[in-house]
Amino acid sequence: MPVANKPVLFYAIEAMKQAGITDIGIVVGETKDEIVAAVGDGSAWEIEITYISQEAPLGLAHAVKIAKPFLGSDNFVMFLGDNLIKNGIVSLVEEFARRRPNAQILLAKVKDPERFGVAELSGGRVIRLTEKPKKPLSDLALVGVYMFDQSIWEAVDSIKPSWRNELEITDAIQYLIEKGLTVEPHIIDGWWKDTGKLEDMLEANRIILETMDSRIDGHVDESTRIDGRVVVEKGARITNSHIRGPAIIGENSQIMDSFIGPFTSIYYDVIVKQSEIEHSIVLEKSSVIGICRLEDSLIGKNVMVEKSDKKPKAYRLMLGDNSQVGVF
Repeated sequence: MPVANKPVLFYAIEAMKQAGITDIGIVVGETKDEIVAAVGDGSAWEIEITYISQEAPLGLAHAVKIAKPFLGSDNFVMFLGDNLIKNGIVSLVEEFARRRPNAQILLAKVKDPERFGVAELSGGRVIRLTEKPKKPLSDLALVGVYMFDQSIWEAVDSIKPSWRNELEITDAIQYLIEKGLTVEPHIIDGWWKDTGKLEDMLEANRIILETMDSRIDGHVDESTRIDGRVVVEKGARITNSHIRGPAIIGENSQIMDSFIGPFTSIYYDVIVKQSEIEHSIVLEKSSVIGICRLEDSLIGKNVMVEKSDKKPKAYRLMLGDNSQVGVF
C-alpha cells in the first residue's frame, strides 16, 4: 500500500538502512509474491533481503520465533512493515547499542489505546504490557519498532497463544519483565502512524506529502494550473486541469479536465477525467470519470468509478482491488 506514491514498507526499509542495518529479513505470508516483486533482493537500497515464510498469521512473537535461523545470536530491530515514524530510528538504535538493555520498546500517547498493545510505567520503568486491552490502564501504545538481544528467544519459546490464538510480542516482553530483565521504554516525540485504518493511511499520506518538494517530470499543458507543492512524475500528462498541492501524480497517469485537491496521491497508470478528488489515495490502473467530488477516500487497484444519473455533493469510499462501482 503506497503513501505519497511509495509503498509503506519502503519507508521502514529506508529507516533501517539509515540506522546502518543492511541485513534485513522480511517475514511474509500469503502476499509474499507481491512483496518480493516490489522489494526484490534489496539491491535498490544496497542491502541484503532474506524472505522468511510464515505459514499463517500466528502473531508477532511467532514471527520472531521463525526468524531465529536468520537472526542467530545477533541483537536486532523488529520493525512492523505498516508503521511510519517521523524521525526514523537512528538515535534509537544508537541508544540501544550504548545502554545495552535486553529490550527497548517505543511508546506513543494515543487517543484509542484499545487498538494497540499498551504499556504501563512506574517510575520510568515498564511494569506491564497488555495487547489490545478492552479497558486500557494507560494511553501509551506500543509503536511497531522493538529492539532485542538474544534473551528474547527464551521468551518466545515460553509463552502460550493468547485469546486470539496468537503468540503476542507483548506477552514475550512481559516475560522478560517478570524474569527481571531490563526492558527500557522510549516515548517518541515525533509523529507515528500505524497505517492499519483508512483514517491513518490518509493522515500518513497528508504528512508525507507536506514534506515533499515540487517536481514536474511529466507533461503539463498551458491550460493547467499548478498551485503549491506538486510532484508530476515522468510519463504523466495533465491537461486543462487544476492541481492544488501538496499532491503527487504518478507515472503515466492522465489527468484531464479535473481538479486534484490538497493531500491527494494518484499512483501510476491512473485516469482521472472530468472529476474532483481531494484528500484521497487512488491506486494503480484505476479510473475516476465524471465524479463531481471524491474526498477522504482510498481507491484500490484496477477500480472504475464513473458517473451515473444521480449524485450527492461528495462521496466517501474505501474500495478494494479490482472493484467496479457505479455511482448514483
